[in-house]
Amino acid sequence: MIFGRKQRKPITIPSKSVDTWKYTTCNYCSTGCVIEIGLDKDNKIVTSRGHADADVNRGKLCIKGLLEHELFQSAGRGTDPLMRNKHYDEFETVGWDKAIDHTAQKIKDIQNKYGKDSFAVVSTGQLLTEEFYTLGKLVRGCIGTNNYDGNTTLCMASAVSGYKRSFGSDGPPGCYEDFSHTDCFMAFGSNLPEQHPIIYWRLKEAKEKRDFPLIVVDPRVTMLAQFADIHLPITPGTDCVLINSMMHVIFSEELEDRDYIDKHTQGYDELKRVCAKFPPEIAQHECGIDEDTIRQVARLYAKAGAAMSIWTMGINQSTHGSDGVANINNLNLVTGNIGKPGGTSLSITGQCNAMGTREWSSCSGLPGYRYLEKEADRQEIADYWGIDPEFFPKKRGMAQTDIFPAIETGEIKGLWLVATNPMTSMPNLPRIRKALQKLEFLVVQDCYSDVETNQYSHVYFPASVWAEKEGCHTNTERRVNLICNVLEPMANSKPDFWIFNEMAKRFDNGQKIKFPDKPEDAFEEMKELSKGKDRMLDISGMTYQKIKQQKGIQWPYREGSENEQGEPRLYTDGIFQTESGRANLIAVDFVDNNETPSSDYPFWCNSGRVVEHFHTRTRTGKIGNCNKFSPTPYMEINPDAADELGIGQSEYVRVVSKRGDAVVMAQRTHRVPRNMIFIPFHYHDCVNRVTLGLLDPYSRQPAFKQCAVRIESIDQQEAAQINLERRAF
Repeated sequence: MIFGRKQRKPITIPSKSVDTWKYTTCNYCSTGCVIEIGLDKDNKIVTSRGHADADVNRGKLCIKGLLEHELFQSAGRGTDPLMRNKHYDEFETVGWDKAIDHTAQKIKDIQNKYGKDSFAVVSTGQLLTEEFYTLGKLVRGCIGTNNYDGNTTLCMASAVSGYKRSFGSDGPPGCYEDFSHTDCFMAFGSNLPEQHPIIYWRLKEAKEKRDFPLIVVDPRVTMLAQFADIHLPITPGTDCVLINSMMHVIFSEELEDRDYIDKHTQGYDELKRVCAKFPPEIAQHECGIDEDTIRQVARLYAKAGAAMSIWTMGINQSTHGSDGVANINNLNLVTGNIGKPGGTSLSITGQCNAMGTREWSSCSGLPGYRYLEKEADRQEIADYWGIDPEFFPKKRGMAQTDIFPAIETGEIKGLWLVATNPMTSMPNLPRIRKALQKLEFLVVQDCYSDVETNQYSHVYFPASVWAEKEGCHTNTERRVNLICNVLEPMANSKPDFWIFNEMAKRFDNGQKIKFPDKPEDAFEEMKELSKGKDRMLDISGMTYQKIKQQKGIQWPYREGSENEQGEPRLYTDGIFQTESGRANLIAVDFVDNNETPSSDYPFWCNSGRVVEHFHTRTRTGKIGNCNKFSPTPYMEINPDAADELGIGQSEYVRVVSKRGDAVVMAQRTHRVPRNMIFIPFHYHDCVNRVTLGLLDPYSRQPAFKQCAVRIESIDQQEAAQINLERRAF
């Protein structure tokens, strides 16, 4: 008997004849994978592969990286600048000079009428570092608004804030190599197999060789939690309670590293006093982890020869995000696990070049981790750029999450969005939609003209896609790598670097400040600004040639350095970037200000990534083999809760919060507890219609992952039509 179809049509992989392989770096997550793009003899892109000699990925790529070459010809690419017609109801194609002239004039008009800070700029974590540096020059040195930020506020601001509070400076102190040296690994709100698959592969390979304990703290049974030795299904938003309780055990059982604490930290007495309020028998009722497990995990971590922590958005996207990061740092400091192989606090960055934003964009200060609040820093950059230091503000302006409420109040009248899509990414989307409609002038700069936020723009700038230009990224472990120009920009699109240079010519200070024509020359400026014996962020020894030769170099990498790969770890000498040189132990008390489930809204709503997609699907939604595996917004719901509500597998439902509603398909699974649902955040008009968006007081990052919702039945035909319309857009 023959099973299956009589005439089989086996899957075949078409022959892809590659004439030339070109070097570049992935433009999705922060892992920093090196990619080789294959071109045929007609100089057409045919495939991509991981670079076997690159230490980061060692030849491997995830599904997004394997298909990244398809971005060059993907649907919806912007081909020409667009401006609204005189009735503001349709776009008209215009030339670059007209679009940039018009935009520059509108910026000046708004600033002249309402004040310099009435125009805001919100950038991204996906430009090249030289472009970030140039945009910072333009905004800080020419346009002059203080309301300038990156969308990295939505993902990494709490990590930045926590590092600064603990260590005196931003900058992840560890590296991927630490996986091979650690004796205990703890992941807070980080689902590596889906968020950063290649980092997970590095972790999995290290664990197979040495079998150290893997502890995962996450309210959901994520893929990483399934592989863990110990899974702690914590009550959402209570990580600080768990860590305080762990430190209570460590202090009460005298498991801390007193020698390290005495030599390299300050604030021990206050930290110990606060942690005394969190014995496991009390903390268990707040964080949802039983007291015996808290004690077991604390002992495992403190007694390990080297222990390390990682975290992603589960910590950052909370009203306690910055405190959570500071508390993870506390845990590692009191156990002596900073600056040594296998011992670190390693934030797993979200976007490919969020580190480049933090280092060089001047969003939160001035280039190279300089502060607007420091007169010497303002003077140094003003002298280097050749402008009056009084042009700079003396403190940081609004974060992205403050800019949108300022549109509501009339403080912000104009906005320039660069490679970011707040109509999908921001919490409480109904509020964001109203804010965008209130703007007098909105510019959207993106590779794709069909990005959702472009519905509200007055001018659209078509930017080139990642490997149609040249420059650098910095990955999670501070590794600077090179993006090479594989193809010329599509149609009349332009590199972001070119757009910023052209805009600068329209402002007075643009005639004073040098704006190099080549990204490599901008990189040379960055190298000069990174020099200094007290400067941790030093890239002065790097060149494009060296970076490509080494497949990436970690900073600090000073002139004359003998280590060709750069420095893998920070603070190896126990000296930190604080005034005293000691790390700050930050006593973190806990006040529960989360929105919690109630009788009207009985479910926690959690959100996160899936492996097939990236952020708002501006790119992956156009790639067939990414989109076909996850084309539809869905929620995970526990089968017991689904039975109680009469919800079947793959039925559409309406998720309702106090802010709005979203239509999703139900997926019954035990990955979530009975009182929780999970929805991927990638889809337009979906989970962020219901999210709360309370802000962390230090980082101004939203609490995407803690809000309360209810589930309602919906007509299935109506829901299917809603889904079709969403996908058609």
